[in-house]
Amino acid sequence: MLNLRNNSMFGALPSTSQNSSLIMLDFSENHFNGSVPEWIRDKHSRLKVLSLRSNNFDGHIPHKICDLQYLQNLDLAHDNISGTIPKCFSNLTAMANRSNQSNYIYEWVSTRTTLFYLSALLVLKGQEDEYSATLGLVTSMDLSTNSLTGEIPNEIGSLIELRSLNLSTNLLAGNIPNEIGNMELMESLDLSVNRLNGEIPPSISNLNFLNHFNVSYNNLTGQIPISTQLQSFENFSYMGNHLCGPPLTKSCNTKGIPTDVANNGSSSEGSKVNWLYVA
Repeated sequence: MLNLRNNSMFGALPSTSQNSSLIMLDFSENHFNGSVPEWIRDKHSRLKVLSLRSNNFDGHIPHKICDLQYLQNLDLAHDNISGTIPKCFSNLTAMANRSNQSNYIYEWVSTRTTLFYLSALLVLKGQEDEYSATLGLVTSMDLSTNSLTGEIPNEIGSLIELRSLNLSTNLLAGNIPNEIGNMELMESLDLSVNRLNGEIPPSISNLNFLNHFNVSYNNLTGQIPISTQLQSFENFSYMGNHLCGPPLTKSCNTKGIPTDVANNGSSSEGSKVNWLYVA
């Protein structure tokens, strides 16, 4: 493992870090810049933890990251990365294949005097914690606070081993894909502060382990799906949208439209345009 977290290093990633095959690579909280290098896949094909968080990386997410079949934790948050989310993320085997037992990090290092597990600092559910012996049980992807555009690819729903997905504070548009409902082990899902529209897909009610959920400050409309989990979150998880139904106090009409929007619309039979959606 190579951990240079929380220093004052700058420039492009050092080429010397290509010289050995690593399981964990953590360059987070520095001042590195340039694009995310494609050699990460070529030189470190057995990577399980990759964190480039809180640097100045730009450019697109290289598609070669999709070939890291052992990758369990990917953190590219708080950089300047643009472009779209690669559809090939569905190839991340350790995040997608529940039957693949090799995705668990039970590696440990033994010396004459001590025995220790790999450990990593991960930001999950909005807070940073250290994981060591339980690191193999955590699968996460954090792409938050970048400039990612386009839609959330349907293929991301195939990552059924993911426990945490954070795509907040980007420029993502389009609908929330219905396939997210396939990620039934998900505990934390944050899609806030984007440009997502349409309704919250009913399939999200399948996520019975959710204990952190945020879709605030998008352009979402309609009724919040009914489930044990979705009605348990505070109003701030939904604010900044045009949603209605519990847990919000704003009720919906029979068409799933907030009643205040319905009342402000035109009552003439000849006009069915909802000017809120047009705006």
